[in-house]
Amino acid sequence: MLTSIVKLGIERGRIELNQSLSYILNYTFFPIVALVVMYFLRGVVVQGGSLGSYALPGIISMNLLFTGFMGLATNLISEREEGTLMRARTIPFGIHTYLIGKVLCQVALTLITILVIMVASAALFGNFFLGGPRLLALTWVLPLGLTSTLPWGAAFGSLIRHPRNLSFISLGMMGLLSLSGIFYPVSGQALWSQILSQASPVYWIGLGVRGALMPETAVVAEVGQSWRMLETTLVLIIWSLLGTLAAISMMRRSSRKEGGRGLMRSAWIRRRRSRYRGRHRA
Repeated sequence: MLTSIVKLGIERGRIELNQSLSYILNYTFFPIVALVVMYFLRGVVVQGGSLGSYALPGIISMNLLFTGFMGLATNLISEREEGTLMRARTIPFGIHTYLIGKVLCQVALTLITILVIMVASAALFGNFFLGGPRLLALTWVLPLGLTSTLPWGAAFGSLIRHPRNLSFISLGMMGLLSLSGIFYPVSGQALWSQILSQASPVYWIGLGVRGALMPETAVVAEVGQSWRMLETTLVLIIWSLLGTLAAISMMRRSSRKEGGRGLMRSAWIRRRRSRYRGRHRA
Protein backbone atom coordinates (compact mmCIF):
# COMPACT_ATOMS: atom_id res chain seq x y z
CA MET A 1 0.00 0.00 0.00
CA LEU A 2 2.81 2.40 0.88
CA THR A 3 4.48 1.70 -2.47
CA SER A 4 1.26 2.52 -4.31
CA ILE A 5 0.86 5.78 -2.41
CA VAL A 6 4.43 6.81 -3.22
CA LYS A 7 3.99 5.90 -6.90
CA LEU A 8 0.79 7.91 -7.13
CA GLY A 9 2.47 10.83 -5.36
CA ILE A 10 5.42 10.74 -7.77
CA GLU A 11 3.08 10.63 -10.75
CA ARG A 12 1.11 13.57 -9.38
CA GLY A 13 4.35 15.47 -8.82
CA ARG A 14 5.41 14.82 -12.43
CA ILE A 15 2.09 16.10 -13.76
CA GLU A 16 2.21 19.20 -11.55
CA LEU A 17 5.80 19.91 -12.58
CA ASN A 18 4.83 19.84 -16.26
CA GLN A 19 2.05 22.31 -15.48
CA SER A 20 4.27 24.56 -13.34
CA LEU A 21 7.37 24.98 -15.50
CA SER A 22 6.26 28.51 -16.37
CA TYR A 23 6.84 29.46 -12.70
CA ILE A 24 10.60 29.14 -13.23
CA LEU A 25 10.61 32.50 -15.02
CA ASN A 26 8.96 34.15 -12.01
CA TYR A 27 11.36 32.46 -9.57
CA THR A 28 14.50 33.41 -11.52
CA PHE A 29 13.64 36.95 -12.62
CA PHE A 30 14.80 38.87 -9.55
CA PRO A 31 17.85 36.63 -8.87
CA ILE A 32 19.01 37.16 -12.47
CA VAL A 33 18.52 40.92 -12.08
CA ALA A 34 20.63 40.79 -8.89
CA LEU A 35 23.36 38.85 -10.72
CA VAL A 36 23.41 41.43 -13.51
CA VAL A 37 23.84 44.18 -10.92
CA MET A 38 26.70 42.20 -9.35
CA TYR A 39 28.25 41.87 -12.79
CA PHE A 40 28.48 45.64 -13.16
CA LEU A 41 29.99 45.78 -9.65
CA ARG A 42 32.44 42.96 -10.36
CA GLY A 43 35.40 45.27 -9.91
CA VAL A 44 34.54 45.82 -6.25
CA VAL A 45 36.82 43.68 -4.09
CA VAL A 46 35.92 42.65 -0.56
CA GLN A 47 37.73 40.54 1.99
CA GLY A 48 38.46 37.12 0.51
CA GLY A 49 37.15 37.71 -3.02
CA SER A 50 34.99 39.77 -5.33
CA LEU A 51 31.57 41.17 -4.52
CA GLY A 52 30.01 38.76 -7.01
CA SER A 53 31.46 35.72 -5.25
CA TYR A 54 29.96 36.96 -1.98
CA ALA A 55 26.56 37.73 -3.50
CA LEU A 56 26.02 34.40 -5.28
CA PRO A 57 25.61 32.24 -2.11
CA GLY A 58 23.19 34.79 -0.69
CA ILE A 59 21.12 34.85 -3.87
CA ILE A 60 20.96 31.04 -3.95
CA SER A 61 20.01 30.85 -0.25
CA MET A 62 17.33 33.51 -0.61
CA ASN A 63 15.88 31.82 -3.67
CA LEU A 64 15.86 28.44 -1.90
CA LEU A 65 13.96 29.96 1.00
CA PHE A 66 11.36 31.81 -1.05
CA THR A 67 10.87 29.12 -3.69
CA GLY A 68 10.68 26.33 -1.13
CA PHE A 69 8.93 27.93 1.83
CA MET A 70 6.79 30.61 0.21
CA GLY A 71 6.11 28.60 -2.95
CA LEU A 72 4.64 25.64 -1.08
CA ALA A 73 2.73 27.83 1.38
CA THR A 74 1.20 29.86 -1.47
CA ASN A 75 0.13 26.76 -3.37
CA LEU A 76 -1.47 25.16 -0.32
CA ILE A 77 -3.43 28.30 0.58
CA SER A 78 -4.62 28.88 -2.99
CA GLU A 79 -5.66 25.28 -3.58
CA ARG A 80 -7.41 25.10 -0.23
CA GLU A 81 -9.48 28.14 -1.22
CA GLU A 82 -10.28 26.46 -4.55
CA GLY A 83 -11.39 23.27 -2.81
CA THR A 84 -8.58 21.06 -4.10
CA LEU A 85 -7.74 19.79 -0.61
CA MET A 86 -11.38 18.96 0.07
CA ARG A 87 -11.58 16.96 -3.16
CA ALA A 88 -8.35 15.16 -2.28
CA ARG A 89 -9.89 14.08 1.04
CA THR A 90 -12.65 12.22 -0.80
CA ILE A 91 -10.12 9.87 -2.43
CA PRO A 92 -8.47 7.06 -0.41
CA PHE A 93 -5.04 8.35 0.69
CA GLY A 94 -5.70 11.43 -1.43
CA ILE A 95 -4.07 13.81 1.07
CA HIS A 96 -0.94 11.66 1.20
CA THR A 97 -0.49 11.55 -2.57
CA TYR A 98 -1.36 15.25 -2.79
CA LEU A 99 1.36 16.23 -0.33
CA ILE A 100 3.96 13.92 -1.89
CA GLY A 101 3.26 15.31 -5.34
CA LYS A 102 3.23 18.91 -4.15
CA VAL A 103 6.51 18.58 -2.25
CA LEU A 104 8.26 16.77 -5.13
CA CYS A 105 7.06 19.41 -7.59
CA GLN A 106 8.31 22.24 -5.38
CA VAL A 107 11.67 20.50 -4.83
CA ALA A 108 12.13 20.08 -8.58
CA LEU A 109 11.19 23.72 -9.26
CA THR A 110 13.62 24.93 -6.60
CA LEU A 111 16.52 22.84 -7.88
CA ILE A 112 15.86 23.84 -11.50
CA THR A 113 15.75 27.49 -10.46
CA ILE A 114 19.05 27.20 -8.58
CA LEU A 115 20.61 25.46 -11.59
CA VAL A 116 19.52 28.34 -13.84
CA ILE A 117 21.03 30.84 -11.39
CA MET A 118 24.33 28.95 -11.27
CA VAL A 119 24.51 28.70 -15.06
CA ALA A 120 23.86 32.44 -15.31
CA SER A 121 26.60 33.02 -12.71
CA ALA A 122 29.03 30.93 -14.74
CA ALA A 123 28.20 33.02 -17.81
CA LEU A 124 28.55 36.37 -16.03
CA PHE A 125 31.52 35.56 -13.79
CA GLY A 126 34.06 33.66 -15.84
CA ASN A 127 36.06 32.44 -12.83
CA PHE A 128 33.07 30.70 -11.29
CA PHE A 129 33.61 26.94 -11.34
CA LEU A 130 32.41 24.05 -9.25
CA GLY A 131 35.13 21.57 -8.47
CA GLY A 132 34.66 18.12 -6.97
CA PRO A 133 34.69 19.04 -3.24
CA ARG A 134 32.40 22.03 -3.77
CA LEU A 135 29.94 20.06 -5.85
CA LEU A 136 29.96 17.37 -3.17
CA ALA A 137 29.21 19.98 -0.49
CA LEU A 138 26.25 21.33 -2.45
CA THR A 139 24.77 17.84 -2.78
CA TRP A 140 24.05 17.80 0.96
CA VAL A 141 23.60 21.51 1.68
CA LEU A 142 20.76 22.04 -0.81
CA PRO A 143 18.71 18.95 0.19
CA LEU A 144 19.07 19.82 3.87
CA GLY A 145 18.07 23.39 3.11
CA LEU A 146 14.95 22.14 1.34
CA THR A 147 14.00 19.69 4.08
CA SER A 148 14.37 22.44 6.69
CA THR A 149 12.13 24.92 4.80
CA LEU A 150 9.50 22.91 2.89
CA PRO A 151 7.81 21.42 6.00
CA TRP A 152 7.49 24.88 7.50
CA GLY A 153 5.94 26.07 4.24
CA ALA A 154 3.36 23.29 4.55
CA ALA A 155 2.75 24.20 8.21
CA PHE A 156 2.22 27.90 7.52
CA GLY A 157 0.18 27.10 4.42
CA SER A 158 -2.17 25.08 6.62
CA LEU A 159 -2.26 27.72 9.35
CA ILE A 160 -2.94 30.84 7.28
CA ARG A 161 -6.56 31.29 6.29
CA HIS A 162 -6.45 33.82 3.45
CA PRO A 163 -3.89 34.38 0.65
CA ARG A 164 -3.72 38.10 1.41
CA ASN A 165 -2.10 37.29 4.77
CA LEU A 166 0.95 35.99 2.91
CA SER A 167 2.13 39.58 2.50
CA PHE A 168 2.79 39.74 6.24
CA ILE A 169 4.74 36.47 6.02
CA SER A 170 6.80 37.92 3.17
CA LEU A 171 7.67 40.97 5.27
CA GLY A 172 8.69 38.70 8.13
CA MET A 173 10.85 36.64 5.78
CA MET A 174 12.61 39.76 4.52
CA GLY A 175 13.35 40.77 8.10
CA LEU A 176 14.65 37.28 8.84
CA LEU A 177 16.88 37.40 5.76
CA SER A 178 18.37 40.75 6.76
CA LEU A 179 19.01 39.49 10.29
CA SER A 180 20.45 36.11 9.30
CA GLY A 181 23.35 37.53 7.33
CA ILE A 182 23.09 35.50 4.14
CA PHE A 183 24.54 38.44 2.20
CA TYR A 184 27.14 39.45 4.78
CA PRO A 185 28.91 37.83 7.74
CA VAL A 186 27.28 38.36 11.13
CA SER A 187 30.60 38.26 12.97
CA GLY A 188 30.74 42.06 12.94
CA GLN A 189 27.37 42.42 14.66
CA ALA A 190 26.61 42.60 18.37
CA LEU A 191 26.68 39.35 20.32
CA TRP A 192 22.91 39.32 20.89
CA SER A 193 22.36 39.78 17.15
CA GLN A 194 24.71 36.90 16.36
CA ILE A 195 22.89 34.60 18.78
CA LEU A 196 19.49 35.63 17.41
CA SER A 197 20.51 35.13 13.78
CA GLN A 198 21.95 31.67 14.47
CA ALA A 199 18.66 30.57 16.04
CA SER A 200 17.03 30.38 12.59
CA PRO A 201 17.73 27.83 9.83
CA VAL A 202 18.25 30.65 7.34
CA TYR A 203 21.66 31.51 8.79
CA TRP A 204 22.83 27.90 8.57
CA ILE A 205 21.57 27.50 5.02
CA GLY A 206 23.53 30.58 4.01
CA LEU A 207 26.60 29.37 5.90
CA GLY A 208 26.47 25.98 4.19
CA VAL A 209 26.11 27.49 0.73
CA ARG A 210 28.94 29.95 1.40
CA GLY A 211 31.14 27.09 2.56
CA ALA A 212 30.41 25.27 -0.70
CA LEU A 213 30.90 28.18 -3.10
CA MET A 214 33.22 30.75 -1.57
CA PRO A 215 37.03 30.63 -1.49
CA GLU A 216 38.75 29.39 1.64
CA THR A 217 40.12 32.85 2.34
CA ALA A 218 36.58 34.05 3.04
CA VAL A 219 36.28 31.88 6.15
CA VAL A 220 38.10 34.52 8.22
CA ALA A 221 34.95 36.67 8.11
CA GLU A 222 32.73 33.95 9.61
CA VAL A 223 31.89 33.39 13.26
CA GLY A 224 34.75 31.40 14.78
CA GLN A 225 36.58 31.60 11.43
CA SER A 226 35.12 28.23 10.46
CA TRP A 227 32.46 26.95 8.06
CA ARG A 228 31.14 24.69 10.86
CA MET A 229 29.87 22.01 8.50
CA LEU A 230 29.04 19.55 11.29
CA GLU A 231 27.03 22.13 13.22
CA THR A 232 25.26 23.16 10.00
CA THR A 233 24.23 19.58 9.32
CA LEU A 234 22.94 18.98 12.85
CA VAL A 235 21.00 22.26 13.07
CA LEU A 236 19.31 21.78 9.69
CA ILE A 237 18.37 18.19 10.59
CA ILE A 238 16.79 19.43 13.83
CA TRP A 239 14.83 22.12 11.97
CA SER A 240 13.75 19.52 9.41
CA LEU A 241 12.38 17.22 12.13
CA LEU A 242 10.63 20.09 13.94
CA GLY A 243 9.14 21.31 10.66
CA THR A 244 7.89 17.84 9.76
CA LEU A 245 6.16 17.47 13.13
CA ALA A 246 4.65 20.95 12.83
CA ALA A 247 3.46 20.29 9.27
CA ILE A 248 1.78 17.00 10.23
CA SER A 249 0.05 18.61 13.21
CA MET A 250 -1.11 21.67 11.26
CA MET A 251 -2.28 19.62 8.27
CA ARG A 252 -4.36 17.35 10.50
CA ARG A 253 -5.86 20.32 12.31
CA SER A 254 -6.64 22.09 9.04
CA SER A 255 -8.13 18.91 7.57
CA ARG A 256 -10.46 18.51 10.55
CA LYS A 257 -11.56 22.13 10.33
CA GLU A 258 -12.17 21.92 6.60
CA GLY A 259 -14.13 18.71 7.11
CA GLY A 260 -16.29 20.37 9.76
CA ARG A 261 -16.87 23.40 7.55
CA GLY A 262 -17.80 21.10 4.68
CA LEU A 263 -20.40 19.32 6.81
CA MET A 264 -21.82 22.63 8.04
CA ARG A 265 -21.94 23.93 4.47
CA SER A 266 -23.75 20.79 3.28
CA ALA A 267 -26.25 21.03 6.14
CA TRP A 268 -26.88 24.70 5.33
CA ILE A 269 -27.48 23.85 1.67
CA ARG A 270 -29.91 21.09 2.61
CA ARG A 271 -31.84 23.47 4.86
CA ARG A 272 -32.01 26.07 2.12
CA ARG A 273 -33.27 23.50 -0.36
CA SER A 274 -35.93 22.19 2.03
CA ARG A 275 -37.16 25.74 2.72
CA TYR A 276 -37.27 26.49 -0.99
CA ARG A 277 -39.24 23.32 -1.70
CA GLY A 278 -41.66 24.10 1.14
CA ARG A 279 -42.32 27.59 -0.23
CA HIS A 280 -42.68 26.26 -3.75
CA ARG A 281 -45.29 23.70 -2.66
CA ALA A 282 -47.19 26.31 -0.71
